Amino acid sequence: MPPTVLFVCQHGSAKSVLAARHLQELAASRGVAIECLAAGLDPDDAVPPHVVSGLSGDGLDFDGTKPRLLTRALVDRATHVVSFACVVGSEAPTHIIEWNDIPAVSDGYAAARDAIVARLQPLLDAIVSDDRRG
Repeated sequence: MPPTVLFVCQHGSAKSVLAARHLQELAASRGVAIECLAAGLDPDDAVPPHVVSGLSGDGLDFDGTKPRLLTRALVDRATHVVSFACVVGSEAPTHIIEWNDIPAVSDGYAAARDAIVARLQPLLDAIVSDDRRG
């Protein structure tokens, strides 16, 4: 089974969606099989239009998935969990990576995207390395 990365933010509709979609694209461009998920502690009803248009502007399609609630089942499914300034819980079976200094997407899509994308290559490298050892 491919590694699964779960990105978690407060509303499951901006940072986590942006990160999951960009990591999926990066992995595909490198020929790496990976599953990328997004969830929130208090999920919004929908992904905001500025996130959808930002992804579109980046050349990435948004599949229309609604934000989902973080559940124990999602955490258990993940091989890697990345948290954006929220508490995932101590029950996570893997090390939780905290990216607490990412700007709010609502304050500017480009700044948030750039901060997230800058961390994705090292994250993917670590995942590939872990997968080869595992």
